[in-house]
Order: sequence, then C-alpha cells, then structure tokens
Amino acid sequence: MYEATLHLQLEGDCVLSELASKTDDTIDIEVLELHDELVTLIVQAKEHARDYYETLSEAEQVEHVELLGSEAILVTKSSCGAYPAIHRNNGVLRRQNRIDKRSRVYHILAFQHEDITNIIKDFQSFGTVTVDALSQFPGADPALTSRQREVVETALDTGYFEWPRRISSEELATELGITRGTCLEHLRKAQAKLLRDAVNSLDDPQLST
Repeated sequence: MYEATLHLQLEGDCVLSELASKTDDTIDIEVLELHDELVTLIVQAKEHARDYYETLSEAEQVEHVELLGSEAILVTKSSCGAYPAIHRNNGVLRRQNRIDKRSRVYHILAFQHEDITNIIKDFQSFGTVTVDALSQFPGADPALTSRQREVVETALDTGYFEWPRRISSEELATELGITRGTCLEHLRKAQAKLLRDAVNSLDDPQLST
C-alpha cells in the first residue's frame, strides 16, 4: 500500500474555500459519504459555526446543511471532483482534510502506485496538484487469508472499488461462487486488516526511518 499527501488548488469556485476566505482560517473537513456527484461531510467550524451555517444555507452547491452542536456543521453538497476521483481510483482518505482559502490537503491511502498516479491525473483536470509526500508502507504484506486475497483481487479486477462501480456485490459474489453475505464479510475483514497494518506501519518509528 501507498500513502500520498496531495495539495490541490482548485481552479473553480467552491463554497468551502469561500468560508475559509471569509475568516482567513483553515477548516478541517471529515467526509462521511459519497453518493452520485454529492458528498456529505462534517465541517469543524468552531466559533464560526453560525456564520458558516448562514453562508452554506444560501449556497447553490449545498443540498442540505445542519448544525451539529455549537462547533460543527453537517453538509451535503455537490463535489468539486476530488472525492469522486479518490474513490473511483481505489483511494481511501486516511485523515481529515484541511482547506484554506487557496488550497486543500488530502492524505490518501491506496493499494497500488498506479492508483495514486490516476488520482493525481484526475485532480489535474480541475486544479493544480502538488505532491507533498509519497511513500510505500514497509514490511511484509498484511496477513490476509488466501480467500480474502482472492476476493480483494477479484474485486479490484472487476471494478467493484471503482466509482461508479462496474460490478455489484451480488455479481461479485456470483463471480467468486459464494453468497453475497460471505463476499461482503471477506471484503470487510480484508479491508480492515489492510488499513490497520498500514496505519500501524506509519506509527512504528522503526519502520518510518
């Protein structure tokens, strides 16, 4: 697996960049869900929550906005393109994203170097990209069972992790000759192992030197 830190400067307008410009502050974003061309996320607004809420409520890009307590906002909005680009190229956001008035930072995990390359290419279609860091996780491969590895590799080959998916979970299960429930369970356990080993390798000082 690989980790990349990408800085993206959007060429188009985005309401989140507008928020950062108003307060000249950095905003932390946590993505919850992608659906079609919409993204649902939490904006950590802190003391700017009320002002951000009013701006988001009036923005054409925003489908839904809701205050979460006094410092956070739940938002569903049209995507600038970054989150779908990450998802369709098998990427996973490792941490919160950070946005300021000029750019945004994404920390991305991906299974293959080619996935990172494709994410960068997609980013370049709507902005200027700078690669701040790119590294491969050291050490042995995660201890997947042979069946888990088969399921993950088949899912990758058939486009299950692409966005939009080229194959459903039912079709993937049929391809593997197992039930849908068993297929999803193998995928869940394999993804958990891959991500856990990746994060552990980053936190191990002996592996990061």
